[in-house]
Amino acid sequence: MGNFLKTQYAFSNGEIAPEFYAIDNVFGVSRLENVDVLQSGGLKRRAGLKKIKNVANNSILVPFVISESEKYLLVICESSMDIFQNDVKITTLLAPWHASELKNLQYAQRFNEIYFVHPDYNPRILSKTSSGFAIKTFDFYMNTDVSINIPFMRFEDTANIAITITRSNVDNNYAVFTANADIWDNTWIGTRLLANNKQWVVASVQSARIATVYTNGNYTVPDNPVSDWYEAAFGDKRGWPVSVSFHQNRLVFGGTQSLPNSIWMSKIGEYNNFDVGTGLEDEAIFATLLSTQHHQICMVVSSYALQVLTTVGEWAISNSPLTPANVDIKQHTSVGCIADRFLPPQQIDGSTVFVSVSGKDIRELDLDTLNEKYNATDLCTYSKHLMNNPVSIAYNPGSHQLFVVMNDGYMAVFNKYTNTEIAAWTRYTTDGQFKYVSVINNETYVIVKRGNTSYLEKFDASCLNDSGQYGFSYCVSALPMIVNGHAPKKIRLRKLSLRVMNTKTLFVNNYRMEIPNCAYADNSKGYTGDLSINLLGVQRETIEPLWTISSSEQLPATILSVTTEGKYLI
Repeated sequence: MGNFLKTQYAFSNGEIAPEFYAIDNVFGVSRLENVDVLQSGGLKRRAGLKKIKNVANNSILVPFVISESEKYLLVICESSMDIFQNDVKITTLLAPWHASELKNLQYAQRFNEIYFVHPDYNPRILSKTSSGFAIKTFDFYMNTDVSINIPFMRFEDTANIAITITRSNVDNNYAVFTANADIWDNTWIGTRLLANNKQWVVASVQSARIATVYTNGNYTVPDNPVSDWYEAAFGDKRGWPVSVSFHQNRLVFGGTQSLPNSIWMSKIGEYNNFDVGTGLEDEAIFATLLSTQHHQICMVVSSYALQVLTTVGEWAISNSPLTPANVDIKQHTSVGCIADRFLPPQQIDGSTVFVSVSGKDIRELDLDTLNEKYNATDLCTYSKHLMNNPVSIAYNPGSHQLFVVMNDGYMAVFNKYTNTEIAAWTRYTTDGQFKYVSVINNETYVIVKRGNTSYLEKFDASCLNDSGQYGFSYCVSALPMIVNGHAPKKIRLRKLSLRVMNTKTLFVNNYRMEIPNCAYADNSKGYTGDLSINLLGVQRETIEPLWTISSSEQLPATILSVTTEGKYLI
């Protein structure tokens, strides 16, 4: 039998998927639960959770930071919005969205306002003023003739329809629109049309070919049927914007149900004015992403460029300044992102991080060294087994952690320190299910469902358990040992040594490690130094972890390195 002496001084790759168990140059472990990976590469038992308040099931969280003194957390649920400041609910507003619709609610903040969009609703604006909070409906800029600066489009299903305009006996500003084919039904009521150089609103529908409309002021009846008429791009019939952002002082809307691959950008500084006018530099912009594949825009992201994430790829509009005359849209990568729920892209070290369409990848969209082309690097190469239908995502820049809540209730956590090459996934569990995550002011908030009740909680380093009453265990299990490029048939572990810091509890293979009594004093942070245990026995199932470090005691633990020595047989 040969001798081995191995020290693992870094856990920089985190929890590793089983398909990588035969690789010897991976600095990870086979299991990493309720543990953080430090900038040094060491491991630390995660912080506990502090309970804040009960919340409605299926709530979502939205950060709203206006200034250093005005930082709010929005808890949005069925038809209402609770606003928290310093972990205290300060007000409740009525909201239009139902609980089942919240997963598709997107938002973008501009100073003291947040713009919310949903494909089934006219956008809403939450504003904070000296008089308090208010939610209002987004209104397009109204001209002196009461027309509004909303974009108009010609849709494919009405491309061959001509309309005969005749006067109505309802009033002077009413008319009858008679189509040359069956198109009208009650879904058209309230839709805004552009025909005969006038804007019209459908008031009622008499039959599949006849509708009554109204306009502002008088109008001239054309001699012939009108074939060049248009519909408002946004509305209850054709859908409202799916995504929203602000870019170069323009409000950007991305996609609708009827125009899934189109982008609209407002006039500069006039966020409710989408009049393309004559194409002057500050006027509104309309663009369409052309592709050989059917795709829809999922999100628009303002970064170095305007990034457009679709179901089949990632596009960018890099022009600066961006004007109607120089819109250059290019597809850079072909990953695609999830469309059935909003998982807000996260900005990490200048890159845009998003969940791929497969739900198995977290991708990092960043420019190459020439600043010409974006690449979508996979952040989950070693840990795809942890990706299981993500439902919420948020990044904490203070702790350098990306939190990803999974559909089955645990949370995958990515610890990223670029300067020390730490890129480590771990998993968080609790007595219950994580349902949502958000970050505000470098504090990580979660919604946790325990039994039938959901709670707003936050991670707090001073808490050793969850919600004041639920204990949690931590666990670190080694990768299968590889010696000189070979998998041994038998291993005799003679000694295991640990270098720890501020530690009060630790078990190795279910054996309690002896820690000096002084470490348990109330004023002590715990023991810092070296611990060891001898004669741990023979292991023949060498695919199993050689060692497991764990504890269910609600006490701190930090592991800096693990050293093993013994004999092996190839």
